[in-house]
Amino acid sequence: MNWHRLDDGVMGGQSETAHSVSADADELQFSGQINTDGGGFCSIRSPIEGGLPPDAAAVRICYVGDGKTYKVLFSDGKKSAFGPSRRSPSWQSDLPTKNGAEDTAIIRLDSLVPSLQGGPISTDTKIEPTEVKEMGFMLSLKLSRGESNPVEKFGSGIFPFSLKIRSIESVSGD
Repeated sequence: MNWHRLDDGVMGGQSETAHSVSADADELQFSGQINTDGGGFCSIRSPIEGGLPPDAAAVRICYVGDGKTYKVLFSDGKKSAFGPSRRSPSWQSDLPTKNGAEDTAIIRLDSLVPSLQGGPISTDTKIEPTEVKEMGFMLSLKLSRGESNPVEKFGSGIFPFSLKIRSIESVSGD
């Protein structure tokens, strides 16, 4: 996957993301520094060439976190998930982590929360696997359903974060 960053700098914030893929392409490192003064999110995103397989019902993610709750994002990839011209939602799920512990999450596509401009919305639109053209990971002041990411886990002021993604794979519904 071809990852790029999208941080709160697009909205005047000062958070910074670094990301790298290990030499053997076995691990994606998403890390950086969040600054909650004037901002409060960092993300990385990658196109999904051809979309998810038509029979995909979920995505399995193996990861090691830092005790913070991240979000997994999916979209049609046509436009940034933020901005006034956004017409279709991004789809989100929370990804809670335990500090230093490897974990696996199976995120069902039918459990994703639709979101526009960073907040949940009500819509009859359903996510179609073949229309998922972009995936991302985000650390944000807000969780997928719009509630605040708890300060005791998220942090406040300026603080570091780190999420290692060991694998991402689609899971069929068959």
